[in-house]
This record gives sequence, structure tokens and C-alpha cells, in this order.
Amino acid sequence: MNKKRKVAWGITGSGEKILETVNVMQQMRDEYRKEFDIRVFISKAGDQVLKYYNLSQTLESQFDKTWTEINANAPFLAGQIQMGRYEFLLLAPATSNTVAKISLRIADTLLTNAAIMGQKTTTPLYIMPTDFREGTVVTKLPNGKDLAIKITKDDARHVENLSQMENTVVFEHPDEIPKIFAKHA
Repeated sequence: MNKKRKVAWGITGSGEKILETVNVMQQMRDEYRKEFDIRVFISKAGDQVLKYYNLSQTLESQFDKTWTEINANAPFLAGQIQMGRYEFLLLAPATSNTVAKISLRIADTLLTNAAIMGQKTTTPLYIMPTDFREGTVVTKLPNGKDLAIKITKDDARHVENLSQMENTVVFEHPDEIPKIFAKHA
């Protein structure tokens, strides 16, 4: 019997596309159950957002292994990425803060540290920035109301910087995640 390969799914503090992302990841878990072991790593801010959207218990019940950030090295995801223990690292959704830090090489959180380590090794990195391009987007708040958010030129520039980095793929929508899993299957 072949051993399942591990996938690290990082969730940052964004509510934008979080519901859709969780739904797609549940589908990936079901479709690739025999091939991949999806492990969930949640930033401190991600933990808060998941609670706001009532998704914390969903993730804990749907995914066997979930961890919440204690600091940049706990849990020790960056070291596991460095040693090639993961097939790929998926950050979805990724806040503008996380995207900017990776773009500027600031590895001071669990997920930015792991992402930058992935870029330095052979672990593929896939990032779904919430602030993908300059302009205004409408997002859903936990109470179901719409909120218009302006994405700045600087936010878009960091996304562009990421798209130019080695070993890094940026994408815009959760519906692109199945292609990532299919590529590695």
C-alpha cells in the first residue's frame, strides 16, 4: 500500500472566499482521500476569522489534523517544508498582509515562514491572495451582509511580485484548487 503524501493547507485571517475555499478543500479531501493527507495550519488571525464564520468546528471535524499558530516556528511547519515532507503548500485564502510579507521576505509568522522556506527548497507553493488586483471587490461578512473593499495598487504589486518568484504560483479563485491537486495526483 502506498503511503499518502502530505499537503499543507494554510489559512490566514481573511473572510474573503473562506466559505468557498473550505467547500473546495472538503471536496479535495473526499476526491483524493487515498492519495493525500491534507493537514490544516491556521494563523492566529485565521483562527479568529474561522470562529467569526462558524467554521472552526467544521475544519476540526472534517480534517484529521489541524494546528493553530503559536509563533513563527510552532508548530514546526517551516522545518517540515524544508525537509520535503509535504507535496505542496497551499495558502488559501491569503491576506494582503501575508502576501506583502512573503513578497518582502518577512518570515515572522507560521505561514510566511513556511512559504519562504518552500520557495527556498523544492516544495511548490500555491497562494490565493484575497487582494488579487487593484479595484473594488464586494465580500460577504459573517452576518451575510456585503462589504465593499478597495484593493490598492500596492496590494496588487505584491501579488505581481509573488507571481514572479520561483517555485510560486498565485491564483485568484478557489475553483482553481482542483487543478493543483490534479497536477500532483
